[in-house]
Parts: sequence; C-alpha cells; structure tokens
Amino acid sequence: MAEEYNAKLILEQFADNPFLPKFYEDPEKHAFPLELSFLAERYHQLKKELTTHDIFNPVVISDYYFVKSLIFAKSNLKEDEFALYTKLFHIINDSLPKPDLLVYLYHDIERLQQNIRKRGRIYEQNITNEYLIKIQTAYFDFLKQVPEQRIVIIDVNTIDCANNNKDYELILKLLQKSYPLGISHIKAEKD
Repeated sequence: MAEEYNAKLILEQFADNPFLPKFYEDPEKHAFPLELSFLAERYHQLKKELTTHDIFNPVVISDYYFVKSLIFAKSNLKEDEFALYTKLFHIINDSLPKPDLLVYLYHDIERLQQNIRKRGRIYEQNITNEYLIKIQTAYFDFLKQVPEQRIVIIDVNTIDCANNNKDYELILKLLQKSYPLGISHIKAEKD
C-alpha cells in the first residue's frame, strides 16, 4: 500500500527485543522491562522517521500506532507499574504527531491463533485465547475513548487481503472513503 501511494512506510520493529521471549515464559517477572523497552524503541523509531519530512512522500503509513504501547502495558502491568508507565507514556506521546486515520483490522480469536501458528515464532505458540481477548478488549476500550480521532474498524474475517489481490483492492476501496470523527465499523465482504 505504501508503494502504491508513494508513502513513507514505518513497520514495527520487535524481533530483536530480548524481553519478548522471556515475557511469554514468565509474564509476571518480565512485563515491566518488556513494556519499557517497547516504549523506548517505538518512540525512537517514530521520532527518527517522523521528524524527517519528505516533500515527495508526504503520506506516512505505519503498521502500528504509538498508543499500542499504552494498551499493552495496561493489560500486562500491575497497577503501580502501570501508574508509573502512564506518566512516562504521556510525556513521550505528547511530542508525537497523531494519525489522520487509524485503521484497526479485526480478526476473531480463532483467526488470530491461526495467524500466530502460521507466523511460526516459537515463543508465541503458547499465547492463550484469554490473553488475546484481553488485548482485543483493551484496544476496543481505548478506541471508544478517542472521539476526536477518525477510526475505522474493518472486520476482515472473511477475506485475505495479504494473499488475495481482490480482497486487497476491497480494503483500498474502503480506505478511500471519507470517515467522520469517531469509530466507523465496516465488515469487509466480497461482492
């Protein structure tokens, strides 16, 4: 999509995070250092990518939103850790630009588990349905709290926009529409 729109592409970098496999082994012990490391990594990446303006590529497409850090932290941290984390998050978040459009591609839990298995990361194979439900609920709770943001939630359970060009074209068509502030729910379905 970034290539098609001559946009700058920002992809989340997480593979080298040494705390991620440890977190999946012992979440209680490693949640706080994991969340702090993601906060720092995402901030540095976005600050670097978004402070260099490119007049030839003014559009930016990112596969994550910085607020993701807060959503996961709320789900993974103890109350006192989350309170400290939140203070740090808001100091950092206020210095970053906000997206013009936030797109959430919704999959049900069964489809998420299929994608996790297909991706094949060993340390992710024991992610429980309960954890995925907790994260998904945290996303929806957050999205309800930002009425000043244009948000599109697209149910993509019945399509495969990564491997089917017609499904990808359907997503592009949906994203070309004008959406009001708040949340718009769409079910992506083949004609």
